[in-house]
Order: sequence, then structure tokens, then C-alpha cells
Amino acid sequence: MNNKVYIATSIDGFIADKNEGLDWLQTVPNPNNDDMGFGAFMDSIDALVMGRNTYEIVKGFGGEWPYSKPVFVLSTSIKEIPEHLSNKVFIINGTLNEILEQLYAQNYLNLYIDGGSVIQSFLKEDLIDDLIISTIPVVLGGGFPLFGETDKLLEFELVSTKVHLGQIVQTHYSRKK
Repeated sequence: MNNKVYIATSIDGFIADKNEGLDWLQTVPNPNNDDMGFGAFMDSIDALVMGRNTYEIVKGFGGEWPYSKPVFVLSTSIKEIPEHLSNKVFIINGTLNEILEQLYAQNYLNLYIDGGSVIQSFLKEDLIDDLIISTIPVVLGGGFPLFGETDKLLEFELVSTKVHLGQIVQTHYSRKK
């Protein structure tokens, strides 16, 4: 069982700008559409767990749903999923431990945890095993931070560091337990 984060941040640690915008993610030219390891990462997971806001953002991109794996959305406010996503997206709620128990019981053992608030909640409960963070060379000066407050020190160890497109530093950390 492994809970993983794969996310991009600005140099100053934000995952969205002050207007919840993500345009800054495209500031480094990527003429060959290098996926920076995202395809291999997706192959390593069984399902995604994301928050309502992240789900709404992804749904708002238009086009086809981008995930072939099941997506579990943590929400108490969403009452139904659009018909075209009904076999791809599922609403789930409860405590994080209850949610993980439900997912693990369904044999979803390697989870991609996505969305700022959800990541922060999982970190606060010490439920993240791997962090893969791609740092985009921009300073946003504010926005939604990747990290929030935790009640204790969480130690990680460096697994690898790669440079993509000559500018994006991707760092993989594993939780020391």
C-alpha cells in the first residue's frame, strides 16, 4: 500500500496562483511534449484520490476525461457524477483512514493523492509515502501552497532528482518510517 503525490510547484512552493490559475505550469517550452515521467507514474498507481476542487478543475478542462484509472473524489457536497463519467469517477467520504480502508479492501493499493487540501490532509495524518515534486522556475508570490501545518516532523529521504527540459527540477522523496 503506497500513497503517492505527483505535483508541480513554483519555486516558492505554490501549486496554484492567487486566482487558482495554472497557466504558469506552461512557462517552460515543451516542444516534444515530454511527460516528465507522468506516464510511468500513472502505470504505477491503481486509482486516484482527489478533492472536489481538483475534480472540478479537471472536469472543466473539457475534452475527454484524462484518467483511465478510477478517480475517487472526496466530497460531501457533490451529489451526482455526470453520466459520461459514472464508471470513472466515484464520490467517497469519511475519515481518511476509513477511505483508505475502503479503497485497500477493493484492491486499490497504490494511490495517487491529488489536490492541495487533500495532500495537506494526508500529510497531516502522516499518510503520504512518496512525494514527486516538479519545481517550475517561476515565483508566484502567493497562491495555494503545497504544504500546510502538521503536528509533527515528517521525515523523507531523497530517492532521485532529475532535470526535465533543462529547467524543471523533479525531486522524488520517500517517507522515512
